[in-house]
This record gives sequence, C-alpha cells and structure tokens, in this order.
Amino acid sequence: MRFLAVFALLFAYAFANEAYEIMKKVDERDKGNMMNARMKMILIDGSNKSRERLMRQYKKIDGDLTKKSIFFIEPADVKNTGFLTFDRRDGDDDQWLYLPSLRKTKRIASSDQSGSFMGSDFSYNDLNDRNLNDYTYELVGEREMNGAACWVVEATSKDEKVIGVTGYTKMITFVRKDNYVIVGSINHEEKGGRVKYLEIPKLKLIDGIWQPMEMKMTLRQEDVIVHSTVLVFDEVRFNQKIDSDLFTVRGIERGL
Repeated sequence: MRFLAVFALLFAYAFANEAYEIMKKVDERDKGNMMNARMKMILIDGSNKSRERLMRQYKKIDGDLTKKSIFFIEPADVKNTGFLTFDRRDGDDDQWLYLPSLRKTKRIASSDQSGSFMGSDFSYNDLNDRNLNDYTYELVGEREMNGAACWVVEATSKDEKVIGVTGYTKMITFVRKDNYVIVGSINHEEKGGRVKYLEIPKLKLIDGIWQPMEMKMTLRQEDVIVHSTVLVFDEVRFNQKIDSDLFTVRGIERGL
C-alpha cells in the first residue's frame, strides 16, 4: 500500500512537471519584439445585440518588461480613450487609463485589474500575459481544438494575492502541441460562480510569429450566456519601429 502511495505521488509530480514545462514554452515562444495592429472590438449582450469599437494597439518587449498601448479611434463616445500597461514577467504590473471626457488619467490599482476593460468581457489583467510562477500546473488531458491537437493544462492560482489581481481561482488552458500557442481557456472567477470562456479560433503565421487573429471571451453564469466580446485583429505588423512616446502616460493622453 505504501508503495502504491509513493508511486501515485511520483506519477502526479511527473504530470505537474510536464505541465509546467509546457507552460514555460508557451511563455518563452517568440512573440516579436515590437508589434502594432488594428483591432475591432465587438460587444454582444445576452439578447445577441452588438456594438463595435475600433482601436489601434502597439506593443514593445524589452527584456522582462512588455509595454502595450491601446488607442480607441471610434465611435465618438470612446474616441481618444487611451490605455497603457507595463507587464512585468515576474512582478507587479502597472496600468493607466486616459478618459478624454474627464481629461484625466486613472491609474488602475492591482485590486481593480480583475474589473471589466471598457465594458468588455476582458478584464484589465486579461490584456497582460500571465506570470508563470503565479500558478501550479497539472496536465489533465488532451483534446482537439479547431482541428489541432492540444494539451489541457489546469493552472491553479497559488495564493489570494494572485486571485485578487486576476479574479480567477483556476484556469483550464488549451495549448496547441505544434506551436505552443494557447487557443482557449476556461476561467473560473472567484465571485458569483461565474465562468469566462476564451476561444481563439483563428491564428496566422506572420513573419514567423503565430498571431491570434480573433479572440472571443464569453461570460456565463450557470451555463447562461450573460455577455460576450470578440476581438478581431488586422494590419498586424511585427518588429517595425514604434515611437517610444506611445508607451508613456503623456503619449496616451496626446493620442494618435
């Protein structure tokens, strides 16, 4: 009996270690040092009524720091809104939101990063990469997603601080075996028993880099769709020079 217990423990450890190595390769895959793209955000309510927003995103990776800015172009009620985030690989992230109607820039506190980004189903924290060491991992299976073989990895938040920032207690993540790209996840929220489902049905290889071209986040409560948000990318360009001022608070206040 003792031998079986030890064997089971070693077996579980092996799967946990394999899951960590998978997510490490996800974290380390080439994402391009610089990227800019046009984005369309489609907000869909529970009655399937939709409204659209047009944005422009810029990203720059500098070592362990990823800087990202998003500028809203239309419609008029969100035009010139700007968002800036400093995403640190193993540290606290900084985020700012510029609201032109108030002519004011608001710093997003860590405790507020689990909140909705501009009324969408993506949170502020969803716009950043996950810090690899904030979670424990377990390989729980394999399945096919959009015609591609995937690993199914369960990521559990290590402590209350991580849950407070992300809003999630655990995530079931689907990772393509051929390119280590996440193509979906099931995100369990801390409050209200709500679950957010991320789908990434379209990928494109651009300059040797795999880029999601469409992402859909659906909020469900007790299997009822509450709301969903689709992000569509086009005009994606990698490793082209970007004005560094776009990654400053002054830059998002000035706009494009």
